[in-house]
Amino acid sequence: MKEKFADHQRAVEAAVGQIALLERIAERLIACFDAGGRVYLLGNGGSAADAQHIAAELVGRFKKDRKALPAIALTTDTSVVTAVSNDLGYEHVFGRQIEALVTKNDIVWALSVSGRSPNVVRALQSAKKIGASVIGFTSRSGGAMAELCDFCFRVEHDHSDRVQEVHQLAYHLICDRIERHFAGEPG
Repeated sequence: MKEKFADHQRAVEAAVGQIALLERIAERLIACFDAGGRVYLLGNGGSAADAQHIAAELVGRFKKDRKALPAIALTTDTSVVTAVSNDLGYEHVFGRQIEALVTKNDIVWALSVSGRSPNVVRALQSAKKIGASVIGFTSRSGGAMAELCDFCFRVEHDHSDRVQEVHQLAYHLICDRIERHFAGEPG
């Protein structure tokens, strides 16, 4: 276990070099919300849980009272997820929702450790066609997803547990920055 803690610390230390990127992501999200846009989040497995976690922090609250922010996890509507998967194929489960809901004023935020999940890649392709901004959280290589992102946060690791641990730290920092803005506190 001690080596696992050390491995986690190395991954976090490597991410410190991307703080400026995380700040730009937070500023882009703030601008989106200020302009009346929405954020749509997606991912598979643990990344789906992270997408839902981020949406909850933005809609509800992170640490401070402030207005609710429009964030939707595309993983939560079981009727849509199962109908699209059954009728069109699982690779369309997020892209179809993006076609129906997202506008050029919105942001699509995808989380994928591999960056290669066909349903995530198709979703980002759909978002780009619409003209929405795209944020990606992935691992070292970034996979095909990295090329489709306006902002791509990559964790310098290849194992899903370490990558998702650093993703959680990073999105909590982003949520904190957004919340301070909407609570009227200095950056």
